Amino acid sequence: MISFVSGPVAALAPDTAVVEVGGIGMAVQCTPGTLATLRVGQHAKLATTLVVREESLTLYGFADDDERQVFELLQTASGVGPRLAQAMLAVHNPDALRRAVATGDEKALTAVPGIGKKGAQRLLLELKDRLGDPVGPGQGIGAPVTSGWRDQLHAALIGLGYATREADEAVTAVAPQAEAVLAEGAQPQVGQLLRAALQSLNRAR
Repeated sequence: MISFVSGPVAALAPDTAVVEVGGIGMAVQCTPGTLATLRVGQHAKLATTLVVREESLTLYGFADDDERQVFELLQTASGVGPRLAQAMLAVHNPDALRRAVATGDEKALTAVPGIGKKGAQRLLLELKDRLGDPVGPGQGIGAPVTSGWRDQLHAALIGLGYATREADEAVTAVAPQAEAVLAEGAQPQVGQLLRAALQSLNRAR
């Protein structure tokens, strides 16, 4: 098992970072929150877990060991594979997930794409004794990975190499989409917003 990768960031994409390790570029699947902390050319160290499938080997990367541990524990629940576990961590940080499970907060889980009401109820039941108690100072239940989608999206675009002006324009372009989600009482999905922002930038070029 590859427990971590360490080296300069060679490239960034909406869901992947390429880290150079001993002259080899390791493609690592990461959440938007983790990608937003990375910069091309700068050194990075990511906790990782290798998911082996018959047709593929996929390396998932995390900001720290706690996030990786929660990623692995989430997959002990029936119906949760690596992609859904990563989507849960893209929407909520580890402590927010622990808090949601500890308090039976269905709404926090249904904010994750791919989890409906029945799925959330099942996950709350199965994960209740597995995730443990929150370890950090309290954020609100179901708090997003960062304080605001604008900051996270802007940082991710800068990390992908776009100029500040381009990032500002892209954030403005997707703002109506994010505000519509907020009006429904849900949290904007930064991964989806990042894809929409990249499409708007490609159209502008």
